[in-house]
Amino acid sequence: MTNGIQKDLHPLLKLAEWLGIIVAAITILMAVWLLLPIDHAAPFNLLVFQAVQAVCTFIVPAWMVARLWSAQPESFLHLKPLEQTDRTLLLISIATMICALPLINCLAYYNSKITLPASLHGLELRMMALEERAAAMLKAFMSIGDGSLIFLLINLLVLAVLPAIGEEMTFRGVLQSLLSAKRSNSDSGQQSAISNQQSAISNQQSHIVVWLTAFIFSFIHFQFYGFLPRMFLGLILGYLFYYSGSLWTSILMHFVNNGAAVVVSYFQYKNGIDVDVDNFGATDSVWVLLASLIVTVGSIVLCAKINKRYGRQ
Repeated sequence: MTNGIQKDLHPLLKLAEWLGIIVAAITILMAVWLLLPIDHAAPFNLLVFQAVQAVCTFIVPAWMVARLWSAQPESFLHLKPLEQTDRTLLLISIATMICALPLINCLAYYNSKITLPASLHGLELRMMALEERAAAMLKAFMSIGDGSLIFLLINLLVLAVLPAIGEEMTFRGVLQSLLSAKRSNSDSGQQSAISNQQSAISNQQSHIVVWLTAFIFSFIHFQFYGFLPRMFLGLILGYLFYYSGSLWTSILMHFVNNGAAVVVSYFQYKNGIDVDVDNFGATDSVWVLLASLIVTVGSIVLCAKINKRYGRQ
């Protein structure tokens, strides 16, 4: 450790330290929540808890470890000032999300049709109950304030802005960066000797890290019937972050994804529109799905070409 910064701590120890902070935050948060003399089932109280949870379990721990592990936490998290981020990359992130929607919702449709063996029927029923509970909670959030515009904005803040910032700081900013990290070595001669070997394997290793992070990102949501589309979303977010070199691109894309779901749910509640949020934009047209895949991959490749200065391709 140098000047109070844990620069050369082994990545596994960093992982343990980070998880310890998250577990401590969750434990304290749950204890306080359960001790509060309030109606824990009231939609507004649950919405407030959702906001506090996003800050305390995602944003704060990610920022804390970035401060512990780096003298420049913004650089560690790839959160340089937004005004310094190439506007083209931000526009590409929005376009990528829109173009990926048919593929994501096609995966959501087929994921929802998966059935488990008879021996796991009890588990399947519990997972379905969790999905129904999540859908009911989203509907309850939309009903707060009788669907007023101000509460739509509050829902966007709690369900789209905070999760986009917190989850991207956590999964891409910390986890993906941590899994990609190599322990520093003070011997510059030794570093030079192994640099060529590291360069040769870095590209392959980066793909493994992006896929592993996407898997963990999807798994940690504990929603089996949304696992495949969420993992695919995690892959896009991971590659967008990797090739753009900026966490703001994946944050913006994540916000567009969550925000679209909130807005559709709002109008579904407000105007009684019968729309399945999870399958909104889905199609069975092979040509549309193929175009979605080509444009999505092309957008990520374009990010890589625009941002060659990061030299991580």
